[in-house]
Amino acid sequence: MKKIALILSAAGMILMAVSCKTGDKAAAATEGSAVAEGPAAGAIVYFNLDRVLDEYDMANDLRSVVETKVGSIQQEINRRGSKLEKDVKSFQDKIDKGLLTRSVAEVQGQKLQEQQNNFQQYATQKQQEMAEEQQVMLNQIADAIKTFLDEYNAEKKYAMIISTQGAVLPAPVACADPELDITDDILEGLNAAYVKTKAKETK
Repeated sequence: MKKIALILSAAGMILMAVSCKTGDKAAAATEGSAVAEGPAAGAIVYFNLDRVLDEYDMANDLRSVVETKVGSIQQEINRRGSKLEKDVKSFQDKIDKGLLTRSVAEVQGQKLQEQQNNFQQYATQKQQEMAEEQQVMLNQIADAIKTFLDEYNAEKKYAMIISTQGAVLPAPVACADPELDITDDILEGLNAAYVKTKAKETK
């Protein structure tokens, strides 16, 4: 019993010593953070790209414009597709009821086939246009973020800025000190720069 008591006592002293050291480190870290703003120069920092894409005003404005264009194109595709579908159904009903001679049916059938081919070409072309619109939007957003980050890091002088994505298990940064997360700073800078750009464009 005495041996067990001595072991527990020794273990308790070790735990107290460790907790004191941890407390000292935490206190030192708190004092340091009170003096320094954000990570120090030379640090490896990261930002959440998902949040930036959701909260960056320029991204939201561009997305709204593209969604309007894409929606309009899709409506026209749907309108033409519905009309063609009605024409085909009407033609089939006449065939089923025997209201057309063979020669007339052949001519109308050929015309409908041409209409279907034309519609397929139109739909394919418009889908490519929609994809291009979305790709150009993504390129514009990416270019704006990269340009800002280059200027931002010229001042901050971080060793590396990593972008991470995902909510459940973010990648490539799965786990890191929250102090190294500069997402808020990036968003503040991006949106401030965008406001200035819009102000210049309206002059």
